[in-house]
Amino acid sequence: MSYDVDAVRAQFPALRSGTAHFDGPGGTQTPASVIAAIGEAMSRPLSIRGAALPGEVNAEEIVRGFRQAMADLLGTDPGGIVFGRSATQLTYDFSRTLAGTWSPGDEVVVSRLDHDSNIRPWTRAAEQTGAVVRWADFDPATGELSPEAVGAQLTGRTRLVAVTGASNLIGTRPDIPAIAGLVHRAGALLYVDGVHLTAHHQVDVERLGADFFVCSPYKFFGPHHGVLAARPELLGTLRPDKLAPSTDAVPERFELGTLPYESMAGTRAAVDFLASLGTGPEAGAGADAVTDAGRRERLRSAYAAIDVHETALRKSVERAVRELGGVTVHSRAAERTPTLLLTFEGRDATDAYRALARSGVHAPAGSFYALEASRHLGLGDSGGLRVGLSAYNDTDDVERLLAGLADFLR
Repeated sequence: MSYDVDAVRAQFPALRSGTAHFDGPGGTQTPASVIAAIGEAMSRPLSIRGAALPGEVNAEEIVRGFRQAMADLLGTDPGGIVFGRSATQLTYDFSRTLAGTWSPGDEVVVSRLDHDSNIRPWTRAAEQTGAVVRWADFDPATGELSPEAVGAQLTGRTRLVAVTGASNLIGTRPDIPAIAGLVHRAGALLYVDGVHLTAHHQVDVERLGADFFVCSPYKFFGPHHGVLAARPELLGTLRPDKLAPSTDAVPERFELGTLPYESMAGTRAAVDFLASLGTGPEAGAGADAVTDAGRRERLRSAYAAIDVHETALRKSVERAVRELGGVTVHSRAAERTPTLLLTFEGRDATDAYRALARSGVHAPAGSFYALEASRHLGLGDSGGLRVGLSAYNDTDDVERLLAGLADFLR
């Protein structure tokens, strides 16, 4: 099945504004099927989950469908899917819970490649428990975070390693399975920030070796919230803070208060939208026709097609940027997402952002909460111009971006 980007774009009402969006790493636009699913959930009877009345049944079905869809997306058990307000909130919650098992002198490893949401919760938890923080550095020349760099920080006192599946700043994709092998041989747990990775590559949590994996549906066309995946049996060993009368069942013991059913319905629809782009018995039938059966296989082919499309656009941007002169591309890792960080000789990236915005091109500037990575690259807290490609970008978007950059540099 060929990838029809025009057909994909037609499903995003926001694209009718005419803006060329390269801001996907900060949040993608939303397809009509997701918008409709949110409205449908709010239009039907809803109440606390149960099995007697329509509102109870609807709520139960939405939660079940959400967990199954996310399990299919991440290749894991639906019983280990935890809803959260954001990936940051989930990481803070789990850092506090896991820190309850640490002792003074235990060690936590964090990476300078990461978004601050996978650094600060762990350093703060270490500070409060007397644990030691050890840092794994990436190579600023290549953007690579090697397994060896992580492994060098492991000791017999290591309790947890936090690392990104893909850098939201420069796109680097570390070798997570190799890192996981080292972490587990040291007797530690691995917490993977998969927010940027999940938007571009199909995830298999078990193959990755992640004990905990977080992502954000609004980075892959869904509503604004976070999701954590872990083995149900591992979640069962953790005792989070919760209200006395709330359930102790997994994964509900980690979800505080009544769940936002409309967001969960929208996330299932986002997964189904992705699946509808792949091949399978329901290929081409649209997101509304996707069912649980075979969803994982259709997601596999969808991600493969999206990767080919996004990679081709990325390479065209890289070729053209090299010819412009006066531009440094900081995204250089061998394995990376279609995300480029650019800086300009003698020019401020924020000025480039503003110039592009005047021509209807959205490519934001900053360090995007990846403060440690930006500083390690020698860019301070300012970062650069981030060009993030998504499944709905086309060659016209790219031509507008490149024309805008050429005008700015002139």
